[in-house]
Amino acid sequence: MAPINGGYRELIEPIKERIATARVRAALSVNREMALLYWQIGRDILDRQQRHGWGAKVIERLSADLKRAYPDMTGLSHRNLKYMRSLSEAWPDEAIVQQLVAQIPWGRNVQNTG
Repeated sequence: MAPINGGYRELIEPIKERIATARVRAALSVNREMALLYWQIGRDILDRQQRHGWGAKVIERLSADLKRAYPDMTGLSHRNLKYMRSLSEAWPDEAIVQQLVAQIPWGRNVQNTG
């Protein structure tokens, strides 16, 4: 490619920086939404177990059914569903959870509840 004169570097560098920043912000947004989803799933499991007396087997069945419904999605193992339940049990207030997931990646929450 022939060199381009007239301030090309001044054009491309800020664009590259904005692209990099947007990609990071998008990844953080996805992580936040997934962590909140995982907490909500855990809350639903915990709620049903408390109200209906469900045991651990329901988590295994739920895992299998969710994997069938979303075969390309990871994180739906029965072990992860138990982590989700533990997370919602440890942090029962959704407002606090929203603040938490904005600051701490999901992997850290799993480490603290497992």
